[in-house]
Amino acid sequence: MPWCEQCDAEVDTEDLDAEETCPTCGSETLAHRKQPWWFKFLAVATVIYLAYRLFQGITWVVHHV
Repeated sequence: MPWCEQCDAEVDTEDLDAEETCPTCGSETLAHRKQPWWFKFLAVATVIYLAYRLFQGITWVVHHV
């Protein structure tokens, strides 16, 4: 989502005009905010954990069938 540095708020894409200015303050310096490092770390850790649990589930089924 676009981010207005002056308003310190997110701007909906639908509210932007052709020049991509902030509808609240009229600033033209809109930037896209990056995700924090801990969110990316959490996402990667979750994927690794779920892959490991899937592997455990498959091996359990193979040994009990």
